Amino acid sequence: MLTIGELASYAGVTVRAVRHYHAKGLLSEPERDHSGYRRYGAHAVVELVKIRTLAEAGVPLSRVRELLQADEEEFAAAVADIDERLRAEIRERQRHRERIARLAAGDSLVLPQEVVDYLDRLRALGVDERVVQVERDGWIPLAARSPERVPEWMARKWEHIADPQVIDFYLTLSQALDGTDNDSRLDELADKLAAYITQMANEQGEFYVDDTALEPPLAELLDTHVFDTLPPARRLIELLTKRGWTGWTKLERVNSTRGAAGTR
Repeated sequence: MLTIGELASYAGVTVRAVRHYHAKGLLSEPERDHSGYRRYGAHAVVELVKIRTLAEAGVPLSRVRELLQADEEEFAAAVADIDERLRAEIRERQRHRERIARLAAGDSLVLPQEVVDYLDRLRALGVDERVVQVERDGWIPLAARSPERVPEWMARKWEHIADPQVIDFYLTLSQALDGTDNDSRLDELADKLAAYITQMANEQGEFYVDDTALEPPLAELLDTHVFDTLPPARRLIELLTKRGWTGWTKLERVNSTRGAAGTR
């Protein structure tokens, strides 16, 4: 007859595991001998090895008793069911791994790949990372709210940054980030930007610069984030307003009676 320590050793488990299986009702507890110790026979070793094998195979302890008592057909059906459950868990864990990988990839976690590519292009063009981050933060709610419109908006953005005037806008803004409200570069930038917007509106129609149909509260929220993150942007819009246009996310003519929409 075996002590609990010897039983555990023969079955390749710990004494703690044996006691746990006792508590779960998976392994019967023998009566104590005259010395007060529990003694186990060969049957206990066999049962314990079966329990250990099933547990190591991923069978929940709640189902181990069922399998131990099942006939061949019931055992096969139960194993098939457990196997399917494990497959589902593996798929779920794979999805978790993919999300972790995306998290490590930064912007890809919350943005479509076409937006990530666009942001990377801005970086490659030398746009200040602070400006890129504001662009990114603006795209996150837009992509979440209207994912079906992202390809359309991105096509417009790629068209814009193919124009040297737009790149000059980004680069000038980047250079003015560490300046003051009186930075002459902001006045020059407002002149250039107003001229460019007016040119596009005259050539393409105002809908060209007014096509996102964002709700005013969302546009105001995004604008506030831009102005808080990039203080020169607020001054730039003040200067732009004097030149006939206003708004950052929702760009519109000053005193326009039309519904406003943005340039994203």
